[in-house]
Amino acid sequence: MTILVVTGTGTEIGKTIVTAAVAAAGRDRRVAVLKPAQTGLGPGEAGDAAEVARLAGAHVTAVELARFPEPLAPETAARRAGLAPVRPYEIADAAQKLATEHDLVLVEGAGGLLVRFDEQGATLADAARLMSAPVLVVAPAGLGTLNATALTTEALRARGLVCPGVVVGSMPAEPDLASRCNVEDLPVAAGVPLLGAVPAGAGALPPADFRARAASWLAPELGGNRVGG
Repeated sequence: MTILVVTGTGTEIGKTIVTAAVAAAGRDRRVAVLKPAQTGLGPGEAGDAAEVARLAGAHVTAVELARFPEPLAPETAARRAGLAPVRPYEIADAAQKLATEHDLVLVEGAGGLLVRFDEQGATLADAARLMSAPVLVVAPAGLGTLNATALTTEALRARGLVCPGVVVGSMPAEPDLASRCNVEDLPVAAGVPLLGAVPAGAGALPPADFRARAASWLAPELGGNRVGG
């Protein structure tokens, strides 16, 4: 796959770190990470795309289409800032251009799949459809994740979008009962394979350690060497 969209079942669940892990696992390729709408940061502050490049390595090109200062959904943040929103065709155009110069383009969404990007109600799913790109789902490990993940993958299927699988974005070092059970139950609930689990706190590792370990967190479908999801 040349373009892979990365979404989540919500916010603050590890999308950026999972994106970085996929980028790091593909370090023998030219990788670009595209963040269509970065919210909650001011000028000069490092955004999610920059964080992916920092963790994954110099082979990663980081691109950000728009930045809005308030930590809100992209459409709301753009409207409140008096700035133009990001449209699905702009995301698709940027990703497809990057795909002509890179072996893999990772498009990291904001929040969940159906978060609004503009006043027309366009979402990341609309951009994925324009690109005919598969959508990887990042989910939390704990209680409640089965329902949220099933809703996300159901929404993808309803839109005719391919989901290669789910990755747990932040797996506790000592998972509770729900987290342990969810590792087994997520593929059943989601209807797609579990393609990895990134340990909690992975983003705080020194970049060299992150790159050395990233492949062990991911299944071969994502460039890793993890066995059993």
